[in-house]
Amino acid sequence: MKLSRREGLGFGLAAAGIALTGCEGRGDDREPASAQACGPWGRGFDGQRIADRGDGQFMNPILSGDRPDPSIIKDGDTYYLTCSSFDAYPGLLIWMSHDLVNWRPLQPALTTPIGSVWAPDLIKHDGRYYIYIPARQPDYRSIYVIHADSPEGPWSEPVDLGLPDHIDPGHIVGEDGKRYLFLSNGDRVRLTDDGLATDGEVTHVYDPWMYPDDWDVECFCPEGPKMLRRGDWFYMLTAVGGTAGPPTGHMVIAARSRSIHGPWDHAPNNPQVRTESREEVWWSRGHATLIEGPTPDDWYLIYHGYENGFWTLGRQCLLEPVRWTETGWFEALGGDLSQPFPIPSGGRPVTHGLTFSDRFEGDRLRPHWGFFRPQDGEYDRVRISRNTLHLAARGEQPADCSPLCFVTGDLRYEVEIEIERDPGTQAGLIFFYNDRLYAGMGFDSGGMILHRYGEERSRSGDIPAGTNRLWMRLENNRHLVTGHFSLDGQRWQKFDVQMEVSGYHHNTAYDFLSLRPAIYASRSGEARFRNLAYTGMCDLGG
Repeated sequence: MKLSRREGLGFGLAAAGIALTGCEGRGDDREPASAQACGPWGRGFDGQRIADRGDGQFMNPILSGDRPDPSIIKDGDTYYLTCSSFDAYPGLLIWMSHDLVNWRPLQPALTTPIGSVWAPDLIKHDGRYYIYIPARQPDYRSIYVIHADSPEGPWSEPVDLGLPDHIDPGHIVGEDGKRYLFLSNGDRVRLTDDGLATDGEVTHVYDPWMYPDDWDVECFCPEGPKMLRRGDWFYMLTAVGGTAGPPTGHMVIAARSRSIHGPWDHAPNNPQVRTESREEVWWSRGHATLIEGPTPDDWYLIYHGYENGFWTLGRQCLLEPVRWTETGWFEALGGDLSQPFPIPSGGRPVTHGLTFSDRFEGDRLRPHWGFFRPQDGEYDRVRISRNTLHLAARGEQPADCSPLCFVTGDLRYEVEIEIERDPGTQAGLIFFYNDRLYAGMGFDSGGMILHRYGEERSRSGDIPAGTNRLWMRLENNRHLVTGHFSLDGQRWQKFDVQMEVSGYHHNTAYDFLSLRPAIYASRSGEARFRNLAYTGMCDLGG
């Protein structure tokens, strides 16, 4: 499915050079709150926790919430980064930074759905930017490439490279001047000089380092090769041990070679990064890239991990300092990442993130919104007018209506919204993991609806039959979900069912996603949404 210009503009895409509304936090008149107000973290828009503490130090994660498989480049004094977007479209949001800690969103690079987007590789070669993208559909999978003359776009349509058996491409130019993609399972394929097609067969070139047999891991699963040429050496970082499963599984290993063609020698200090105990703050740490800081020869690893006890937030983006040794290898210096680190020197901050609160101003959605697994014509369901989001109904319930979601990374937060529905419409506010697992509230002509465990139950006694306007509020307090509703937006009633959602994650329901706030409209007609208010609740109490 290709997005039309109208569909693209409906999601705030910078088509034809049109700037994204709110990408620099201007979509709301709130300013970031003072630092030191969110436990060990700083505090940003809407009370969201941010890495920059305001005291010259940062606390991981640098991008909170579901930002897996980070791919990063340094381009002059600017860094650009994107992450796996899986089933959300538009996808592959581009972020920029000057200090590796504070990040500003630019725009999504992928507007044509090609399936579930796994670990991409963002690179720059001969003045042009490329993203190599593994994507999976139920009946087809491959690796694609898009390109642009600027990270801000416009980005090209996806080009299918015809690689159905691999994931996680890692681009590198060899000493022979040829371009290569390293792939999962230690394989590799050469590219044409323009980088838009393969040039030869896939070959096996590397057997990854093997961990001890008594370690608790999910699987061997070599993936995520990230390549670097430094001095006379080529370095390859690989993830092994499985992405989720046991907290001690996922890890980072390294190898190097004088030639792109090998042989590859294992680092003597493998693994470079690993969660050694489930008591640590960050679980399943892996999929790393080496990146030079703003000051030359000041190096870091950027990778992802799950927060202890919060698989529901997905894999979050982490930054760790490293040191190069006299032997030409490197060593990670961050331990279990439980303490703050100095912000990399030599850079300058940008205002981090963007507001989630949304008054639906203008005529387009802001870039944090995304449909879950959109179908053909999905974007025709959206219209914004007079501070109102009009969402046409589809399907029968959240499981089959492609809810409209956004990623959050707070441990405790609250979402409130006003909803007006047509007589035949069911609409609501939920916390959505996937089409099999979600929780929250909805309403239709018969009354309130409880969503729990991905199932729904009608309740006729909470509101008058035929109610067509309702204010809803959901709080997620460290997995304890509490709902409130109001008929006038002033007098609120607590929903008498509270839910515990710590199991709403990948190890329960697969899909590598996160539990995220969502709105939906199903059955017939449309629902109208106004004044979404998001509050990060940084008291962080139990």
